[in-house]
Amino acid sequence: MTAQVTPGAGEDLDRVFQALADATRRAVVERLARGPASVSTLAEPFAMSLPTVVQHLGVLERAGVVVSEKTGRVRTFRLTPDGTATARAWLDRHRLPAERRLDRLGEHVGRG
Repeated sequence: MTAQVTPGAGEDLDRVFQALADATRRAVVERLARGPASVSTLAEPFAMSLPTVVQHLGVLERAGVVVSEKTGRVRTFRLTPDGTATARAWLDRHRLPAERRLDRLGEHVGRG
């Protein structure tokens, strides 16, 4: 079976997984699932400096998971529709073969 690879898709996938690999960034994504928020609002629950939170937001933005816009002095972030589509598609392509292997393992173990 030959996988269809879109040029740049592997790099996009790497960026999304890297962005979501960090617990702070996952918490930010969970917060943004409730709606857009300013940097200061997103920083409130974390015991870290504002520049550190901005760095985390930059990783999420470069991965395409979030987008930001600046109005006056306030930068607001929101989730990108389909920002995790690359990762979801990759996981979906690998779910079925993995499930089949687990089914075969269950059958094998059930025979013993």
